[in-house]
Amino acid sequence: MIEILVIDDDKGILELIRKALEREGYAVTLQDDPLKIDYDKLARYQLILLDVMMPGIDGFGLCRKIRDKVDCPILFVTAKTEENALMEGLGIGGDDYIRKPFGIGELRARVAAHLRREQRERKHMLMLGEAAFSLQEKRLYYKGNEIMLTKSEYAICEYLALHRGQVFTKERILEHVFGFDSESNESAITEHIKNIRAKFQKFGVNPVETVWGIGYQWK
Repeated sequence: MIEILVIDDDKGILELIRKALEREGYAVTLQDDPLKIDYDKLARYQLILLDVMMPGIDGFGLCRKIRDKVDCPILFVTAKTEENALMEGLGIGGDDYIRKPFGIGELRARVAAHLRREQRERKHMLMLGEAAFSLQEKRLYYKGNEIMLTKSEYAICEYLALHRGQVFTKERILEHVFGFDSESNESAITEHIKNIRAKFQKFGVNPVETVWGIGYQWK
C-alpha cells in the first residue's frame, strides 16, 4: 500500500487531506508538529505533503533537512502565491505545490500524477512491504532483521525489487549481476536464488517468485 506523510499545523486541514486520500486507498500518516518528525521512518513514505507556514520550522526549512534523506516527491501545500517563494521551494528540492484553498479533486489528481511519474533513481531506502533495502549500504532487512546475503545474492534481490512486477530470465539476471563477459552460467543464478529463499525461510516468506517457463520476479 502506498504510504503518504502529511505535515501541517492545522489539524482541520490534516483531517480533510486524510479523508480525501484514504478514500483513494492510500495509507496516510498525519503530523501537526514539524519538530516531532521521526527522521528514521521517512524512507517508508512514497510521497510527502508539506505545509509551508508552520511554527518552529517552516516547510522550506524542513524540506532542506529531509531532502537528502528521502527520494520521494515532496509537495508543498501553501497559501503563498508569490512567484519567488514558490521558486524557492522548488529550488531546494520540492517537486510541486498546491495552493490553499484547494479542491479535493485537485489534491487527489496532483498526488496521483506524482505517484505515477515517480521513477526517480532510489538512493537511500527502498521499502517493499516488510522488506527494506539500504541502497547505499547494500543491505537487506526484513521486519528490522538483516538478511545476511552475499554480494551477488543482494544484487539479485535489489535488481528484482527495483523492477517489481517485471519478470526476468536467468540470462538477463546473469548479465546484470555478473556482466556480459562473465564465465558464470545460468545455473549460478538458480543456486543464488535457492540460497536467498533459504535465508528468508525462517520468516515464512519467499520474496522471489518463479514464473514457470520465463524466469523470476520479486513478489
